[in-house]
Amino acid sequence: MGIVAGLDSSPDFTRIVVCDTDTGAVLRQGYAPHPVPGGGDGGRLSDIDPQAWLLSLGEAAGGGLLEGVQAIGVSAQQNGVVPLDAQGGIVRPAIVGNDKRAQVAAVDLIDQLGSRDAWAAAVGCVPGAAHPVTKLRWLAKTEPEAAQRTAAVLQAHDWLVWQLLGRPARRTTDRGGASGTGYWSAATGAYRPDLVEMALGHGAAVPEVIGPAEAAGTTPEGLLISAGTGDTMAAAFGLGVGLGDAVVSLGASGSVMAVHQEALTDSTGMITSLADATGGHLPVVHTLNAVRVLRGTAELLGVDLEGLSQLALKSTPGSHGLVMLPYLEGERTPHLPHTAGTLAGLRRESMKPEHLARAAFEGMLCGLADALDVLRGRGVEVRRVFLLGAAAELTAVQAAAPSLLGVQVVVPQPADYAALGAARQAAWALGVSQGTLDARTPPAWQGATAQVFELGEELAVGQAVRQQFTAVREQTHPAAFG
Repeated sequence: MGIVAGLDSSPDFTRIVVCDTDTGAVLRQGYAPHPVPGGGDGGRLSDIDPQAWLLSLGEAAGGGLLEGVQAIGVSAQQNGVVPLDAQGGIVRPAIVGNDKRAQVAAVDLIDQLGSRDAWAAAVGCVPGAAHPVTKLRWLAKTEPEAAQRTAAVLQAHDWLVWQLLGRPARRTTDRGGASGTGYWSAATGAYRPDLVEMALGHGAAVPEVIGPAEAAGTTPEGLLISAGTGDTMAAAFGLGVGLGDAVVSLGASGSVMAVHQEALTDSTGMITSLADATGGHLPVVHTLNAVRVLRGTAELLGVDLEGLSQLALKSTPGSHGLVMLPYLEGERTPHLPHTAGTLAGLRRESMKPEHLARAAFEGMLCGLADALDVLRGRGVEVRRVFLLGAAAELTAVQAAAPSLLGVQVVVPQPADYAALGAARQAAWALGVSQGTLDARTPPAWQGATAQVFELGEELAVGQAVRQQFTAVREQTHPAAFG
């Protein structure tokens, strides 16, 4: 039996799991918040000193947590940018992944390359505020001195791996992390250095992309460090998803991703063509509205989310004809950035709290089903859906999701899946280095403990609810998906 560790550095904390290499059983765990509240630098939540990640890592690993560990895998927040100077020093605080200051820069880049389709063909995604390539353009426009000093660009997990290895001359990343940058293509497996230069105003070094089972290196103490990856890819790997599986994440906004054999190009920008942590692909579709729809409705009705769920269960499928188009913050899928939500089907008999509550759940799930259909429309097979997030525990979500999504729904028990995925990657790299595992086949760890909700005779009911939703959407936004 071997022992490996996986660490996940989120915007606010570090979690570490120590696992058995053969089964994935968690032996020990560690946790530490980042030193600065909120993960910011005294209030600017978009910036953080990367040293805070190291301090948090050290605290989480205290008390002998890593004793006996042979390899470490690193997961971290995606799309953060760590700009380095020619000596490897930090030019300015890291720009975190969810920073929205670069929205104008995204439009600039799309215009400069010529079209959304040109970007999709080049790197599998259309620039948005989150992408590192867009952050580089923002840096060039708003902090030109810092941009000029930037000689190399890393993401959060790249920088942490580099630090753990003692800052060697060779800097590495993985396919998953690289695929979200906006200057590496999952379809070609190659960088587009011209896009880095276009964004930053000059060329900059980018890390070498290594394979899923390759080691980034070994520490002076002999500890193997695997390639690392972004938190989305690590969580998918930790869950153990495979072909035919999709993952629907219920945060304030939502995302739908699925395992696929090839990279997808989508000029509409709805699909982001990411690579996964196994050598495959993870096309992702985002929605701007998920749990924020439930929270807004709960506030309106004066209840909490559990109370909203209980209210919704008093209604019936179709919410007595009430339909909510949940585009409260505009919407990304479909592309309706300046729209607002719509409540249709108001009649005297439908104006009851339970029907509004049900309409909120159905509207949220129908919006996610629309995102799932974008992937299905491109040939992605979906046989079951993993539903993640605290809202997945709500009875109203579990009752309606199978029929509205049209497949079996799996709700995994809450766990540190990103950290588990990082540990699984470490076990894979360790096994390959020892000659006990094949570089094409990751270790077969125990799957996530989960509740399973089967799709039964209610499929026809779900289809009717979706038809009702689609009719309102097409009447209100006739060109939404066209």
